[in-house]
Amino acid sequence: MTRSLRILGPSVLLAVALLAVFTGLAIGGGADAPAIGDPGEIVRFGLPITKLLVNLGAALTLGTIVIALFALDATRPAYERALDVAAAGAGVYTVASAATAFYTFMNITGTQFSFGNDFGQKLAVFFTDVEVGQAWLITTLIAAAVTVLCFAVRNQTGLFFVGVLALASLIPMAEQGHAAGAANHAQAVNGLGLHLLFAAVWLGGLLALILLKRELDGAELTQALSRYSSIALICFIVVAVSGYVSAQLRIGAWAELLTPYGLLVLLKVAALVVLGMFGAMYRRWVIRRMPQPGAGSHGTVSRAARSRTQLFWMLAVAELGFMGVASGVAAALARTATPVPQEAPQEGTPAVLLTGDPLPPPVQPSTFITGWDIDLIWMLVCGFGIFFYLAGVWRLRKRGDHWPVLRTVSWIAGLLLLFYFTSGATNLYQRYLFSLHMLGHMGLTMAVPVLLVPGAPFTLALRALHKRTDGSRGPREWVLTFVHSKVSTFLSHGVIAAVLFAGSLWVFYYSPLLRWAMEEHIGHEWMIAHFVITGYLFVNALIGIDPGPPRLGHPMRLMLLLATMATHAFFGLSIMMSTGLFAADWFGAMGRTWGPTPLEDQYIGGGIAWSVGEIPTIILAIIVAVQWAKSDTREQKRLDRAEARSDDAKLRAYNEQLAKLAEQDGASKDRV
Repeated sequence: MTRSLRILGPSVLLAVALLAVFTGLAIGGGADAPAIGDPGEIVRFGLPITKLLVNLGAALTLGTIVIALFALDATRPAYERALDVAAAGAGVYTVASAATAFYTFMNITGTQFSFGNDFGQKLAVFFTDVEVGQAWLITTLIAAAVTVLCFAVRNQTGLFFVGVLALASLIPMAEQGHAAGAANHAQAVNGLGLHLLFAAVWLGGLLALILLKRELDGAELTQALSRYSSIALICFIVVAVSGYVSAQLRIGAWAELLTPYGLLVLLKVAALVVLGMFGAMYRRWVIRRMPQPGAGSHGTVSRAARSRTQLFWMLAVAELGFMGVASGVAAALARTATPVPQEAPQEGTPAVLLTGDPLPPPVQPSTFITGWDIDLIWMLVCGFGIFFYLAGVWRLRKRGDHWPVLRTVSWIAGLLLLFYFTSGATNLYQRYLFSLHMLGHMGLTMAVPVLLVPGAPFTLALRALHKRTDGSRGPREWVLTFVHSKVSTFLSHGVIAAVLFAGSLWVFYYSPLLRWAMEEHIGHEWMIAHFVITGYLFVNALIGIDPGPPRLGHPMRLMLLLATMATHAFFGLSIMMSTGLFAADWFGAMGRTWGPTPLEDQYIGGGIAWSVGEIPTIILAIIVAVQWAKSDTREQKRLDRAEARSDDAKLRAYNEQLAKLAEQDGASKDRV
């Protein structure tokens, strides 16, 4: 059965996916010949097919890497086989990306294929000067690098970074297609990017387990499936949420569901619902009845367990079929016209030309409550962060362990504040007003970490997560690897964290990074992550309770905090005293007719950096001073208890030493 299953599973996936592509193209008209510049049937049908292969190749690569990192023992044959499967998937990804790039060039330019110099020159210009060509070139090169690295890297820590590189290959894809010119560009890119990533891990993980079935048997197989099931549940939630956001941006009104694009979306939603039902069936009924760890100690497995395992694999093949439907329809949707036009704006106000969106209304006091621009990535980060933290606390309480309530409150408050700064009024106006951009910056790098660090998430994770005993790395093992890594130890040092925290202010605002973060969506997301991480490292070095490298003494911490506070204040004053605009071709060219002038707004932003930003610093100074006092009190109590246990042995020894010195001194005087 193993060999037939390994052939049947991928075959069903590919066959159903191709059928869904052709059906979707027929419904949506994605392969119809245009009135002008027809690239030919080969290109019109070849482009969605190669795009489908890109998605399947990326899925097999990412899904297999995730399975290898979180479900397999690196010393077992299944792990080595998984890396070979990931390399094969990356190879398909590479070839399919190159073919898609070639078909995209012919589709856009309408150029007929030839071996002449003119064709080659146009193709070179497409890959070097045209944005979509550059994107596909980057994707192809990264996929090729991942192919080589999957063969060369066998260490799990190294494989983690290979997975990060494979994830990066999806970024150019997320910025293409319908998302590229959407009016709500940020939401469109976030939705498509999350959809691509988690759908790839979901599909690729299941396909990888089928291909690895020969190397997985008995309890080892059940463990891998159980771990994949947990990953698949997270993927299902993210795919559903991101899919809804993407569909809403492209469909608009409910009536548009009856358009060809809307009908294909409904078909994809139906496949997603069926896949969710498969997942529920696995978790609640099938996997629990398969061979469990410790069962069949003499090499025997019950007939019922074997039949349940066979049932699982039959269901897995059926699930791959529905995944093929979703994948094929997705490839067809990329070639189908959307009800809501997705073209990039060609004319309009300066704000529309710069950001793709019109200017928001003037800022009012109520705006800080009613103004929202949801960032899907950080909404999910905050949501999952709260859920898993509460799940950890619940697990501790369930087994009778205590976890301070204030830590839980602090963590939740920190994530809610992070959600506000990434999705509230500051996010809505940060592209148009330097002052609100600075307010968001100060909140992300100073206020949010002051609440998150006392939550002690790493301590909770190490106490709540189960320890793996089969040689694989679970979340707890990965947390330990991260905490004890040399990079983490270096970055967590108080002095280094302070330099990163204060130095990044100057580097970011006095370099092209500010303009990049304003103009490019990936730059904006990097900015948020950078501010939160550097702030977290600095605050953790001062008041953190999580495990890590030895912290500086309390006097040194206060000195470091005061030095950083002075640098921070000087930074705010430098902005207030500046006579030129930061990113003048952005904030100064927005065409805003309400509110302060750009230079006045920048002055306000400097005042926020100087004054509002110091409030969390003062709070930190108070906390450090209180911890110092408590530390001295605890040390004195420890010494007192030690003296009590020894019946003041040290004091008696000290008095005896003084007495001997006195006797020696008296004897010397008598001799004189």
